[in-house]
Amino acid sequence: MSIDYTDAEGVRHIQVSGRLDIPGAAAIDVPLTALAASQMMRVILDLEAVEFLSSIGIRQVVSNAKAQRQRGGKLVVHVGGNAQVRDTLVSTGIHQLVPVCDTLEEARAAALA
Repeated sequence: MSIDYTDAEGVRHIQVSGRLDIPGAAAIDVPLTALAASQMMRVILDLEAVEFLSSIGIRQVVSNAKAQRQRGGKLVVHVGGNAQVRDTLVSTGIHQLVPVCDTLEEARAAALA
């Protein structure tokens, strides 16, 4: 698992790659929570490079989105062309709680809305 981020124009873009299974989720749990809890009130969580998304990974997405919402911010997910991650989020209904976007432009617009 790897995690990286950039800040630009009021939006934090967090990029995650690898497998978001039990070991992968454990490896990024603290860094992801810290990055999502920053003063940047708008967050794009980029899962385009995630090879596998398990229920523990989905839990991380939801808990960070809820925490951001409680602080008055917003977290959206960018999946890009990653059909496997998109299908997982849609089949579990997460897309009804957290916006799931196919393009970075769409994700940025949703984060700033």
